[in-house]
Amino acid sequence: MRDVICLNKWRFTKRNAGLPNALPEDWERVDLPHTWNAIDGHDGNRDGYFRGSCWYAVSFPTPKQPTGGGRVYVEVLAAGQQATVFLNGEEAAYHEGGYSAFRADVTELCVEEGENLLVINCSNEYREGVYPQTADFTFYGGLYRGVNLICVPDTHFDLDYFGGPGIAVTPVPTQDGGAEFTVKPFLTNPGPDFTVLYSVTDAGGREVAGGARPSEDPEIRLYVPRARRWSPDDPYLYKVTATLQRRNEAYDCLEVTAGVRSFSCDPQAGFILNGVPTPLRGVSRHQDRLYKGNALSAEDHWEDAGIIKELGANTVRLAHYQHAQPFYDACDKYGLVVWAEIPFISVFNKSPEAHRNCVQQLTELIVQSYNHPSICFWGLSNEILIGGASEKLMENHVELNALAKRLDPTRLTTIAHVSATPPDSPLHRITDVIAYNHYMGWYGGKTEDNGPWLDKFHAEHPDLCLGLSEYGCEGIIAYHGADPQCKDYSEEYQAMYHEHMAKVLNDRPWIWASHVWNMFDFGVAARDEGGVAGRNNKGLVTMDRRTRKDSFYIYKAWWNPEPMVHIAGRRYCQRAGETTRIKVYSNQPAVTLCLNGEPVGEQTAEKVFSFTVALKPGLNTITASAGDVWDSITLEKVEAEPEIYTLPDAKERAKFSGNWFEQQGNLDLPRELSYPEGKYSVKDTFEEMAKSPKAFAVIAKYMQLATNFKLEPGQGMWSMICNQSPASLSEQISGMIPDGFLQIVNAELTKIDKV
Repeated sequence: MRDVICLNKWRFTKRNAGLPNALPEDWERVDLPHTWNAIDGHDGNRDGYFRGSCWYAVSFPTPKQPTGGGRVYVEVLAAGQQATVFLNGEEAAYHEGGYSAFRADVTELCVEEGENLLVINCSNEYREGVYPQTADFTFYGGLYRGVNLICVPDTHFDLDYFGGPGIAVTPVPTQDGGAEFTVKPFLTNPGPDFTVLYSVTDAGGREVAGGARPSEDPEIRLYVPRARRWSPDDPYLYKVTATLQRRNEAYDCLEVTAGVRSFSCDPQAGFILNGVPTPLRGVSRHQDRLYKGNALSAEDHWEDAGIIKELGANTVRLAHYQHAQPFYDACDKYGLVVWAEIPFISVFNKSPEAHRNCVQQLTELIVQSYNHPSICFWGLSNEILIGGASEKLMENHVELNALAKRLDPTRLTTIAHVSATPPDSPLHRITDVIAYNHYMGWYGGKTEDNGPWLDKFHAEHPDLCLGLSEYGCEGIIAYHGADPQCKDYSEEYQAMYHEHMAKVLNDRPWIWASHVWNMFDFGVAARDEGGVAGRNNKGLVTMDRRTRKDSFYIYKAWWNPEPMVHIAGRRYCQRAGETTRIKVYSNQPAVTLCLNGEPVGEQTAEKVFSFTVALKPGLNTITASAGDVWDSITLEKVEAEPEIYTLPDAKERAKFSGNWFEQQGNLDLPRELSYPEGKYSVKDTFEEMAKSPKAFAVIAKYMQLATNFKLEPGQGMWSMICNQSPASLSEQISGMIPDGFLQIVNAELTKIDKV
C-alpha cells in the first residue's frame, strides 16, 4: 500500500546560495507551508516585495520499499512561481507555474542506506513565458502548500500524469432517478495478476454499488439507484473507492468523493442545476491572508469556505489560478459551485513558450481537480484584452477551449472580459458562456449604469449567456461619513454600492453567475490607494478575517435564509449633527428600531431599512429587532467628527467625478483635440511621457484623479499600460474615463516641449 510522508521541517535561505552538498546548518529553520513574502507581499513597501531565487533543504532516510519493490516520489503541492528539485545533488524535476502540484520519481536517486538530501530551488522572479506575466495581485514565492514523499509498489495508480490523482470519476444522473458512475483509473505496470475492485458508498457509509475489472482494462460503469443529487442546498457526497488487488493482497488504494448533478446555462433562464433554474450569486476569492501571504493551512482554507457559506453565497470564482485541493474539498462539502481558472491574465505574451505554459497550466488544473463536483466551469483567461486584441490571441483561446473540452467534455468553459471588451467581440463565440468585469460606480461611471448596461447587452445578444465575473469597490473601515461619495473609500459608500448591486442582480435571474470582487481584502504589493498601500481593499471581509464589513451583511440579508438583523455603521461610532441616519439590513419583512430603549418606529422594506434619529449628547444605544432576531450598537454624539473618518485627498478626487467640463469650469475648452508638432499630447505613450518630468507629472496627476491609481514607471501595473497612450486607453475603458478628461489633459500636455 502507498505511504504518504509529509516533509514539513526545512532549512531555508533567501540568498541565492546555490546547491549545497550537505544539509546547511546555518540556514533558517522553517515549517511548511512557507512563503518569503508573508509580510512584504502586502505591507505597502513601495520599494517592492522580494522577487528572487531562494533555497529549501531537508534530509530524510530512504523509505522502506513495499513488498516486491516500489517507487519513491517527491510531491510538491505548489511552488511559486518556478521550482527545480534536486536529490543528492542530481536534478529530479523542473516545473514552471506557481499554483499546481507536480511530482518527481526519485527512486533511482535515493541512497540505499543513510540520509538523502532533498533541495528545492524556488523563484518568483519574472520569467518570460510563465503566466501570470503581470497582474493585480502579489506573486508570492516559496513552498507555500507543502511537500510529500509518496512510496508506492511498482504496480500502482498513476503518479506521473500532470500531478493527477490517478483516477477520474464521472457521475451522470439517469432518467429513472439513479446515477451511472464511470470510473476510469490510470495504472502503472498493470498485469494479469492484478484486479481493480470498486465500491461506492453513500454519506452514511453504506455500500450502494460495487464491481471489479482486470487491471489491463480497468474502466467500469457502476449504477447507483435512487441517487441523491448534489446542490448548494443539499451538497450530498458519495465516496468512490478503487483498490488495486493482487490475489488476496491490496497493493494500492484511492478514495474519491463524488457528487451527482446535471447543469447547463441558458441565455434566458441562466444557470440550471438538476433541471431547476438556480441563479449563481457569490464571490471571488484570492488565497492569501494578512502576514501569512499564501502559505495557508488546510484549516485556513476551510475557514474561508465557511465564511463564504455563512454569507449565503452559492458560488465562488477562484481567482486567478488553481487553488489548493483542501479549498475545493470544502466547496464540495459546503455546496459552492466553483469557477476555476488559470492565470492567463492581463498581458498577452505572443511567444509559443508562453502559450505552452498556458496549455500546461490548464491541463494540470483539469487533471488535478477533475473529481470535484463543485467545479462546473473552467475559466480560460481574465481581462486578457488589456493589451489589445489580435489574431494570435484568438487562436490561442480557440486551442485552450478545445483542450478543455477534450480533457473534460462534462463541464462548461468561460472567460472573464475586461470592461471595455466590445459587445460584438469574436471572443464571445469561443467559450460556452461569458462574463464581464465591470466597476461602474467605482473606477468610472455611476453605480446606476450597471443595470442598463446588462439589459442592453442582453437585448442585443439574446443568444449569449452573460455573467458578471467581477464588480465591487474599496471599503476601508476607518473611513465614514453621512454623505458617502464614490472614491471616498468609506465603509458607507461600499455598503451603498452593494445595496444597489444586490438588487440589480436579484432582478435579473438570467445573469448565469455574479461574483463580488472580492470576498476578502488581499495582497497587491504594487497598489497604493485609499491610505492603505500594498492591498486591494474591495473585500467584504478584512484580510485578517476578523471584521465583516457592512457590505457583507447586505448579501447575507439577500442570500442567507437564516433570520438575521444587522445595524450598519457601528464603526461610524462618533457622529455630529442634529440627526443621523441608521441603516439596518435584514431578511425579515419588518424591523423595529429603538433609541435608548424608546421606540423610534417600525418599517417594512426589502432588505434595507433606513431610520432617521436624533442622538442625545454622549453615548446612545441603538437596537433593531425583527421577531426573534436583533442587533444593538452604541453611538456617541459629538460636536465634530474625527479627522480619521475622511481620507485626506477624498474631497479633491470627488471634484473630478462625472463630467470634467462642468466640474472644473472648463465649458469653453475646445472639444476637438489638437496635436502641435514638438509638443506632448494624449497620443504619446506613457513611456514616452515618462522621459519628461513635466509631462509625466501632468499625466500622473490626472490619471490618479480619474482612476485612483498612482502612475509610477516600473511600479504597480506600469507594464500593462506603458506602451499605451491616454487616448488609446480611454477608448478601452470609455465608460470609466470622465467626459472631458482627454481635453483637459491634452490642453496641459501641449504646453510642454518634447524631450
